[in-house]
Amino acid sequence: MLPASNFPGKWAGYLVEILHVILSFIVFLGLDFLETLLCIMYRCLDEFFEGKAPHCYCEKRTDGEEENELSETLYGRKNLFGQMSFPGYPRKGKECDKVTSDHQRQLVNRWSDCGCESCVSWMKAGDQKLHLVVKEPSQDSSEGSKGNPIENVIFLHGFLCSSSIWTETVFQNLSESVKGKYRLFAVDLLGFGKSPKPRDSLYTLREHLDMIEQSVICPFDLKSFHLVAHSMGCIIALAVAAKYSKSVKSITLVAPPYLPSSKDGASLAVLNRLAGRRLWPPLLFGAAFMSWYEHLGRCVCFFVCRNHRAWESLLKLLTRRRDLNFIIMDLPRHTHHSAWHSMHNVICGGAKYMDDYLESLIENKVKLYVIQGDRDQVIPIECSVNIRRKVPNAEVTIVPNADHNSVILGREKDFTETLEQIWVSSADINGTGPG
Repeated sequence: MLPASNFPGKWAGYLVEILHVILSFIVFLGLDFLETLLCIMYRCLDEFFEGKAPHCYCEKRTDGEEENELSETLYGRKNLFGQMSFPGYPRKGKECDKVTSDHQRQLVNRWSDCGCESCVSWMKAGDQKLHLVVKEPSQDSSEGSKGNPIENVIFLHGFLCSSSIWTETVFQNLSESVKGKYRLFAVDLLGFGKSPKPRDSLYTLREHLDMIEQSVICPFDLKSFHLVAHSMGCIIALAVAAKYSKSVKSITLVAPPYLPSSKDGASLAVLNRLAGRRLWPPLLFGAAFMSWYEHLGRCVCFFVCRNHRAWESLLKLLTRRRDLNFIIMDLPRHTHHSAWHSMHNVICGGAKYMDDYLESLIENKVKLYVIQGDRDQVIPIECSVNIRRKVPNAEVTIVPNADHNSVILGREKDFTETLEQIWVSSADINGTGPG
């Protein structure tokens, strides 16, 4: 039994938790109601500005939609006011059940999205491929590597980031030997950075995979490659590795969101675990706010992303800096449509495929490495533990005093050295093969 002196603290903890649950319920009940009102408001505004209201997920799934492509979280989010009908206001009809697939419509910017040159430059590209930063082997460094084949590495970023997280860190800290032997591809994923952000895309895992194939693997005729991914990019990297298991030399996952559960409820389990409807901690509340509320999230994107140039100018004035940190610059480089669907269809929806992907890697003996900070408040540390249990041969490294981003940022040189060691050891295991 516990000493009597521990009871006051124990009961205080119970009371705080009960109070937290009650306050969370009240706050999210209010947000549920506000979300319902905003659904009506945005329908009116969209019809006014665009002539037709696009599809939203406030009602039940419509007939004909691909259940396997869309995450169950898009329609499975509970809203106590979601099914209410307001007098004099009809609910959505069939004419807006689907997002248009007309090519001309997908290249038209929405009224609530930013229309500046940097945000719409992708519309001018004829092939509509992903934006890439390719670092070719340097001539000076490659002289000592003559006769050896060039090795390829594909880097995939996480949610609300871009290829800059790799070009500003790993690319700047490569050793001379790696500079001469490795060709690096840093990708802006579909819907982020400088890559296309089409309105008719649902940003499913398959679409992300297809775009990487069309933009990187096929055009550069990659016969073998290493994969490095962070956060959301880990799910896409596993999809690539599972399809190209004979070509992947190694895959390094940094803070991978892996929460094993039954396939039927996997997506909702991930949503509740990573974005539970709670007020504390603040990161969890922010994730819940943006993940559970489609229209409230659109308000945030309208306020922040559409006006990012004004915010950037203000920050430059306050900090007296000409150039802002790339993380700040990357944060608004998306549309609400691309971020919302990537969150649900990749991070949540991808959960039901994760076990199959990992089993494919085990079967084909692909070398798997996992790196995560022990202070990560975005992805639970148990995710890395889960991978070790699923893949006994996986090498899992827990970095002390590092969080979701500082596992890379702030320790760029150590992180790059770790990657180089992984690539070299994988080459030794697999043997030298064609690039």
